[in-house]
Amino acid sequence: MSEDEGIRLQKALAQAGVASRRNAEILIEQGRVEVDGAVVTEFGTRVDPAVSVIRVDGERIPPTSAHAYLVLNKPRGVVTTMSDPEGRPCIADYVQDRTERLFHIGRLDTDTEGLLLLTNHGEFAHRLAHPSYEVSKTYVAEVEGNVKPGTLRRLLDGVNLDDGPAQADTVKEMSSIRGRTLVQITLHEGRNRIVRRMFDAIGHPVKRLTRTAIGPVRRGNLHTGELRELDPKELGQLLDIVDL
Repeated sequence: MSEDEGIRLQKALAQAGVASRRNAEILIEQGRVEVDGAVVTEFGTRVDPAVSVIRVDGERIPPTSAHAYLVLNKPRGVVTTMSDPEGRPCIADYVQDRTERLFHIGRLDTDTEGLLLLTNHGEFAHRLAHPSYEVSKTYVAEVEGNVKPGTLRRLLDGVNLDDGPAQADTVKEMSSIRGRTLVQITLHEGRNRIVRRMFDAIGHPVKRLTRTAIGPVRRGNLHTGELRELDPKELGQLLDIVDL
C-alpha cells in the first residue's frame, strides 16, 4: 500500500469505536496494536480497514461495515425460514423493522429454541455454516429419564446414526429430577436434528432443546424472541474463525 492509500491507523481505530484518535495514538505508542500480524508503533501507518486485520491487545477489531450481523433468540414453535406458505410464525416476523435483506445461517428445528445468526454477508454465512471451519455449538437438552454417567460418556465416545457416526465435544449433566435430566452438550456437528438423534441413540429422547451458544456468541440476557447485533468482540472472533 502506498503512502497515499488507505487511512491512518489511529483514524481506523477511532472509526471502529476502539478509542478516540488521541487514545488510539497512545495504544499504538505502547505497542498494543497489530496490523496483519505485525506490531505497529508509527503514527503515520496507513491501512485499508476493509482488508487489513487489526488487533488491539490481541483481539480482532472488525471494520465498520455495511453488512449486518445479528443474533436472534428463536422461540420454540417458530419455523427457521424467512417466509412460510402455511402462515406459521417464522424468522421474518422478528426482523420486520430491518431494512437489510437478511438470511439465517444454518437452522434450528421448529421445536428447538435458542440462538440463530442472521446476516446479509454471503461469504461470512457460507463459511460459518461450512463444516470445515468447525464452529462449536452448545445446547441444553431436557431428556427423558435419569441419565447415568456411563451413558453420557457414550456421546463423547461417539454414537452411530443412520448417516454416520456422531460425537460430542463436551457433555455435562446439569441436574436430574423426577425422571428428567438436564444436559449441556457441545459439538461441531451441523447435521439435521443431530442432538435429538444422538440422545435417541442412547435411549433418552429429548423433551426440550435450547441452543445457548454459537462459537463465542452466548445467549446471556437475550430474552426469547429478542434480536441484537453481534458486539465487536464476538464479530472479531467469528471473523477469525472463518478466516475473513
